[in-house]
Amino acid sequence: MADHSFEHLPLVLRRTGPARFTGGGEADPLTAANRANRQDHAQNLATSAGEWSTNWVAQQNTRTEANLPAIPAGIPLLLKVDPNLDIDELRKRFEFEVVSEEEDGFVIVASADISLQTFQEVIGNFAGEVRGSATVSSIHGIDTDPNQKERLTRLLSEKLMAEWAEIDDGADYVIDFGISCVGDWQIPKKPSRGRRTDETWAKVESQWSHERAEAYIKWDELRERRVEEAENILIEYNAEVLGNYDGGNIDAPALPDSFTLRVKLSGLALRDFVLNYPYLFEVVEPDDIETPQHVRREEREDLEAADLRAPSEDAPAVCVIDSGIQENHLWLEPAIDQTTSTCFLKGKLPTDVADEVLPDGHGTRVAGALLHGEHDSAADLEVWVQNARVLDEQCHLPQDMLPASVMRDVITRFHEGPRRTRIFNHSINADAPCRTKHMSSWAAEIDQLSNEYDILVIQSAGNIRDTATPPKFGLLNLLESGQAFPDYFSSPSCRIANPAQSLQALTVGSVGYRLYEDEDWQSFATAAGDSSGFSRAGLGIWETIKPEVVEFGGDYLLSKGSPRTIGTPGVAESCYARLTRATLAGGPAIARDGVGTSFAAPKVAKIAARLAKVLPDESTLAYRGLIAQSARWPDWAESLSREQQSALLRRIGFGVPDIDRASTNSDFRTTFLSGTRSICSGECHVFQVPIPNAVRTPGDEFDVRIDVTLSYAATPRRTRRTQRGYLATWTDWITNRIGERQTTFLTRALRGGDEVFNEGQGFGWTIENRSDWGRIPTVRRNVGTLQKDWALLKSNVLPEDFCIAVRGHRGWSLDPDSSATYALTVTFEVLGQELRIYEPLRDAVIELQNEIELEAIEIEVDET
Repeated sequence: MADHSFEHLPLVLRRTGPARFTGGGEADPLTAANRANRQDHAQNLATSAGEWSTNWVAQQNTRTEANLPAIPAGIPLLLKVDPNLDIDELRKRFEFEVVSEEEDGFVIVASADISLQTFQEVIGNFAGEVRGSATVSSIHGIDTDPNQKERLTRLLSEKLMAEWAEIDDGADYVIDFGISCVGDWQIPKKPSRGRRTDETWAKVESQWSHERAEAYIKWDELRERRVEEAENILIEYNAEVLGNYDGGNIDAPALPDSFTLRVKLSGLALRDFVLNYPYLFEVVEPDDIETPQHVRREEREDLEAADLRAPSEDAPAVCVIDSGIQENHLWLEPAIDQTTSTCFLKGKLPTDVADEVLPDGHGTRVAGALLHGEHDSAADLEVWVQNARVLDEQCHLPQDMLPASVMRDVITRFHEGPRRTRIFNHSINADAPCRTKHMSSWAAEIDQLSNEYDILVIQSAGNIRDTATPPKFGLLNLLESGQAFPDYFSSPSCRIANPAQSLQALTVGSVGYRLYEDEDWQSFATAAGDSSGFSRAGLGIWETIKPEVVEFGGDYLLSKGSPRTIGTPGVAESCYARLTRATLAGGPAIARDGVGTSFAAPKVAKIAARLAKVLPDESTLAYRGLIAQSARWPDWAESLSREQQSALLRRIGFGVPDIDRASTNSDFRTTFLSGTRSICSGECHVFQVPIPNAVRTPGDEFDVRIDVTLSYAATPRRTRRTQRGYLATWTDWITNRIGERQTTFLTRALRGGDEVFNEGQGFGWTIENRSDWGRIPTVRRNVGTLQKDWALLKSNVLPEDFCIAVRGHRGWSLDPDSSATYALTVTFEVLGQELRIYEPLRDAVIELQNEIELEAIEIEVDET
């Protein structure tokens, strides 16, 4: 074998330029009909607008007579619009503030002018065919229901909506209010230079920069003003604000377009505030935190001294955000970074960091899984464990602590600490499926922090309880209703739990170790690597692939008797994870009795820590991409039908990651990394992997697997209910085809004057950018910020060059400097190990780099 270190190879950037996009939304027939019948459409809209304005004024007068708190001037409107409409037109044409973009063609807007005078004027212009009024045809209707049922359906959680008619005026409620603060202005479009002189252009560019800076200042001022405004209104109801931006009891998260207030208030105040405050986009009850504990302990082993060696001083750190850690534990103490340990619980000292969850702890077991996996790892510890205690002795997050605020507090403290921590394990979830209307403040804060600080949150998918009371469902409830394993995972009640829907978090589900069956019990998993019965499934919000990866977290067993029960009987210890346990209440230091996605997540964090060690200069986007890149399905999954594979993808994502495949190469496997790059809307970056003749030998037919993973981050905006509107800039990737020349692919990827035509055939990607293109139906790879796909080809059909283009698309931001940050990973692997490819590919990359450098020199010479 050749003497080399099998380091990852650079993915060579070949060309950059403006991206060429094809397709687009089809014209809406109702918009066309409105344009053809201007008078009728204008009359209908004008009547609806006038009716809603009149009703609103009357409603406010009634409130004044009832001595209810004054609401600032403003009227909410629920508009039905053309899905193809750029909703910024609502601001530009009608002076509306866009409060929330909904995914079903509705938009909630607010107008400071209660009479809707500007809107009525533009409607009149549309009827008179005045230039600049065509946007009116894209507004299909205005909801005028005085009870606001449609608006409430989009504001309220499912539970609150079901209980709305029975809200008790005198009862107390604790509610999270999501409040928009985007204003009715935008950053002006950046002017083009054209033929302007240097002096004129400098003035124009300076003026634009000044206007852009003013826009950001106005947004900050509006947010501060609206926080104060909302708090003052709520205080007039005698409500108690439990969390807010400006100090108080909680430092709530500062997202760019909204803020969240957690408030304790009466039912009367709740109803009045929701119906009359125009800038609300979300009204939900706080989540209950769920971290299940399993207390049966059959295995007992003698406590033996462990010859563990502390990590090196420069080893990476992983912060465990959990219930605390038993820091003096024999199996943990050498790796605990005790100088940074902090308790974030109110009423506790910062030094109260012990794991008080009886009988065996939770954070302690998570820390053990991070350090030791299945307790078969080497004595040399690779990672410093940092202890951030946020859960109390009941394994609960107190209600007066907003989860999003806690995340910001913890991550900023540890990331800005002496070890500059970038990896965080978060085995904490709500005890119910995530909502799919808006990204929760908890999940959105993870997205914001990941983009802001280059950090990676390893997040558990959440567990399905064995039993639950309606409206929640446990496993027994599902089975009794006739839903068998694994079909019940398609039930909304089994969806991943908040905040696992976060686009930037790497969400981890659980799979079982094996099939187990005796005369009394049977495991849910039917084979090694099959879904654990309790592990929550996807798809996530906006049909993103969640969980992205899984690890072995054990399995529940189902009894065969009557009545049926679910448990973790000691006879099936091979089905449970072997974990470190807290010994404060006695018992062994290690036991094989743990199950849960909580203990699957830290095993993935262990891989992230290894990547931080071997690739310290790479971003966490690259770590996330490499982990997903290394993940594989179990062998038995390849024989499933397309529909079965689609269902499996929702349960186990891309499969189980592998620490060696993520961090190293071999003679038969080669991984290329792009490094961390930024891309703006409308830009395209084309990368090239040269494939030498030695790899493409015509007479050979070796199986070659190609994996591609794009991992990116951009600034989120909570008030948008589509993935592409949620991010300031979103990205995707396309590749060349088999038999397609490089020049042809460049004309397809880059905007220019050359004619675009089809050439060659596709690689046969598993997922693809459209749900009807890939081998697995009903899913798409390009809807999340972690976009992986894979294909299997024969070596003799590989192209001379494998080319891949990353494209930036406009999201919610109009700022021309708004961008996404990404890391791209490409892996070639000869599955049967018949052909050594590492050295030929490495030599070809070096040759290509030299060629590009020579081209650059020649261009420089020509220009001089």
